[in-house]
Amino acid sequence: MEQTLKSGFVTLIGRPNVGKSTLMNHLIGQKIAITSKKPQTTRNRIRTVYTDEAKGQIVFVDTPGIHKAKNKLGEFMVHEAEHTLSEVDVVLWLIEPQPSIGAGDRHIIERLAQVHTPVILVINKIDTIKKEEILAVIDAYRQAYAFAEIVPLSALRGQNTQVLTDLIFQYLPYGPMYYEEDTVTDQPQRQIAAELIREKALHALDEEIPHGIAVTIERMKRRRGREGAVTDVDATIICEKASHKGMIIGKGGSMLKKIGTNARFEMERLLECRVNLKLWVKVKKDWRDSDYLLKNFGYQEER
Repeated sequence: MEQTLKSGFVTLIGRPNVGKSTLMNHLIGQKIAITSKKPQTTRNRIRTVYTDEAKGQIVFVDTPGIHKAKNKLGEFMVHEAEHTLSEVDVVLWLIEPQPSIGAGDRHIIERLAQVHTPVILVINKIDTIKKEEILAVIDAYRQAYAFAEIVPLSALRGQNTQVLTDLIFQYLPYGPMYYEEDTVTDQPQRQIAAELIREKALHALDEEIPHGIAVTIERMKRRRGREGAVTDVDATIICEKASHKGMIIGKGGSMLKKIGTNARFEMERLLECRVNLKLWVKVKKDWRDSDYLLKNFGYQEER
């Protein structure tokens, strides 16, 4: 019997803040990876699943941005991103539409030169420039590396994203699906909930604080309420300095309330029930350089 379905793994790489998580959320049609304009938003490898009954299944691996590490958390993030390059069937490299190739992208080209995986260059955010300017970007990158394909698109507006999906299937091997058809992610709900809280903190807080926060879920339990199902969530935001704790809590608890309200709204959409969210803030000095705390907060290498 001839195999008609294809399935395989596709990693998204690129410098921080080029729109990897936005693209992945759009391709699978559901929000799983958190997004923000601040760098280092994604810290772990996140797997999401796109299933087409006629074509097969794409398992996307969204990685942290490749950047110069400044601490152990940074080293972990870069390792997570670079480690996936040789383990997948297709690499999607996202860039912003700039005709000159910067030092960060030159570093990525050096890394790609060491793997034999087909690389599709995705020029994101084409809605921000004129059409004729895209040709200069394509020309510059085509001279720097032998890409399997080059796809200009806008992840935010959904322009050309179907073209990308169709091209990915061309490079995947024939074979059975890895996940059930209704699977969207392999991330536990607790982890998604923690990341949603971190996203809302990223959006609400100043530049300096977000890099130094982590979120742990102490309790997550579903119960039957008077008007249907309720999920009780107790979570702690970890920061590095006592001064940061004050900023996260805000005057009269206003900032913490804002983070909690916004996170609860997203959680209720995710869990499809009412959420009772309680937030605390704790200080763990220099946790980003502590092997023990990094492991404790879920930043540990997959074996």
